[in-house]
Amino acid sequence: MTTLLPRGAERSRPVRSWVRSTPGTHIWLLVIAITSLVIQLSTRDMEHFLLHRNSSNIHELTKHPVQALFTSAFWIENPSSLLLYLVLFEIVHGTVERWLGTLRWLCTVVVGHVVATLISQEYVLWSIQNQHLPKRLAHAMSHVVDIGVSYGLAASAGILVHRLPHPWRWLYLAGLAAFFGIPLAGGGTFTDLGHVTALVIGLACWPLTRDVPPRKPVAPNDRAGHSG
Repeated sequence: MTTLLPRGAERSRPVRSWVRSTPGTHIWLLVIAITSLVIQLSTRDMEHFLLHRNSSNIHELTKHPVQALFTSAFWIENPSSLLLYLVLFEIVHGTVERWLGTLRWLCTVVVGHVVATLISQEYVLWSIQNQHLPKRLAHAMSHVVDIGVSYGLAASAGILVHRLPHPWRWLYLAGLAAFFGIPLAGGGTFTDLGHVTALVIGLACWPLTRDVPPRKPVAPNDRAGHSG
């Protein structure tokens, strides 16, 4: 009897095999853990500086757009939520990366994060320019803290729809639509708009799910299942 394991899995070292099967997910998690520790150990002034300096808000996107888009994906505002993100990364990102491979997963996440960030901040800019925001809020919204990994998670959650069989696919999609769509429909923030945008991006990445290399079955007595 054969067992389906991640490529290169080692039966005697399941944790290492699990991590090696999704390198992108776990490297990302490691960076977030480090930046969260930095925030936790920082003074209030330093925390304020780091969060704003690494945000992808209008101010930072205008000054250095590439850096803002990149660094904003590696910080979370509340370090106490790190455990929650650990679980979500393993369930969502880990599943997608193991299914599609690191390159296709990374493509989905990057496109979702970048497009969702730009569209949500464009909405903020439009609101300011068309005076839909009070003048006292215009400056604050231009410098708002806009960091985190939720756009990438939403994109991964979106493409994961194409992994599920019927009828679970439609139930899962309905759950995602309700979770991300209801806050936006109820007059949500630019972040809610970003989440819905990233979800749609993930759904639209279905061509990346074509011709996915199948997992190789690993026999129990296979040499990969022994350390040495």
